Amino acid sequence: MASASENIYVEHVKGVNGLDKVILREIRGWSAEVYLYGGQVTSWKNERREELLFLSSKALFQPPKPIRGGIPICFPQFGNLDSLEQHGFARNRLWSVDPDPPPCSSHTNSRAFIDLILRHSEEEAKIWSHRYELRLRVALGPAGDLMLTSRIRNTNTDGKSFTFTFAYHTYFFVTDISEVRVEGLETLDYLDNLQNRERFTEQGDAITFESEVSLKFLKQAYVFCLFNSNLYTLFYVYRSCW
Repeated sequence: MASASENIYVEHVKGVNGLDKVILREIRGWSAEVYLYGGQVTSWKNERREELLFLSSKALFQPPKPIRGGIPICFPQFGNLDSLEQHGFARNRLWSVDPDPPPCSSHTNSRAFIDLILRHSEEEAKIWSHRYELRLRVALGPAGDLMLTSRIRNTNTDGKSFTFTFAYHTYFFVTDISEVRVEGLETLDYLDNLQNRERFTEQGDAITFESEVSLKFLKQAYVFCLFNSNLYTLFYVYRSCW
């Protein structure tokens, strides 16, 4: 049973339509909300209670439909390059709280965190025959940083390898897309979905948005930032290891 002090940081509640939800809080006032359905972060608020993630007003919270907005988990497929449904099935599955998570050295200063786990099911075997174990830790740092850490393990009994793609499909909240720029992706190759997935190399110092943009970068930057000048909001996105 959780102690009173632990309940300050982690609270298990019922969310929309009775779906299980976990609320993470830091003492400075930052918070995040995570649904077990989809293992999905749906809210991240700063100490002024300002929402930093976008959640569509059309989000249904009705399985098997994915939750529209927040940070969907795309696995074992990002996009629709294979025979699976777009962005895979992890965002449509009910995850469990991980009762025995491995140590996570990158979150040692955080007390507001939850460990979730998703495993292969017999129902999935009809569309994807591989066995796996997908672990996810969602944590709030002492300064309100939102940290998602995932680990995917092959549990095929025959030891057969498999390939997959994975993404945190994050929806940031912005008020005016023309006031947003993304920096840190220069020299990286990408596929342009609006030009039949033709391959290009990013040349500019920043990506801005004057019309529809749909790019799939083939490698992940160690760090990139998204600046919303209209709200004076700066997001830094870092890549690190478990």
